[in-house]
Amino acid sequence: MLLAIDIGNTNIEVGFMEGDRVAASYRLTTRIDHTADEFGLLLRQLMALAGYRTADVQDAIISSVAPAVMHALRSCLIRFFSIDPMVVGPGVKTGMNIRLDDPRSLGADCLADCVGAFHRYGGPVLVIDFGTATTFNYVDAKGAIRSGLIVPGIRSGAQALAGQTAQLPQVEITRPQTIMATGTRTAMQAGLYYNFLGGLERIIRQYRSEIGRDFHVVATGGMGRTFSQDTDLIEVYDPELIFAGMYRIHQLNADGRPHAAPAHR
Repeated sequence: MLLAIDIGNTNIEVGFMEGDRVAASYRLTTRIDHTADEFGLLLRQLMALAGYRTADVQDAIISSVAPAVMHALRSCLIRFFSIDPMVVGPGVKTGMNIRLDDPRSLGADCLADCVGAFHRYGGPVLVIDFGTATTFNYVDAKGAIRSGLIVPGIRSGAQALAGQTAQLPQVEITRPQTIMATGTRTAMQAGLYYNFLGGLERIIRQYRSEIGRDFHVVATGGMGRTFSQDTDLIEVYDPELIFAGMYRIHQLNADGRPHAAPAHR
């Protein structure tokens, strides 16, 4: 079994992979104060919940945009699983050509998303990840990442609105029943939702206008399911996209990696 871990700014996603199939996945809140021991306890509990034992883990791969969490989590895998995990980043083969001004500026999560989307759906493809920030990455027909766009996620927008105004509350992000809002909370919810949806559709249309050809549009991430149900411009919602990319990256780099030594149990 391959243990795949994506460390985001808000959540940590853990996937247990049997071949290219995600057998089970879980989401944890990202906390920079967790120790290696605490991560070890959490991972073992999740494995037990999924019906696995520590001995079932043959290798591990990490994608991270939160460096402060990496040390503890990597130490956890070394200590409890006797595995020094593969880390998505510079020097790791991905099969992609990153055609950006600074290839190192592309987040490991965006890179894994692009690998997963190109491997599963082919190119050209526009990959949209609804996270703390919402990212748009365009991959051409040859597997080259040609563009990356970053906008505030809808939850970040809601927090900014509440945090920078004296009388507006924090609100739950949800699809409104109507745009005809009659109260402060529903006004914020509908305004945030339809403003974000309109921007999302405008960005996709602008890509189509400038590229001048058709392409797949694949979405992933927290709010991706909701928005994909509300626009016909998103072709596929794939919640396991990053795990598909991490599995592919692991395949490309697995040759020559030392077999994990027996862990302390």
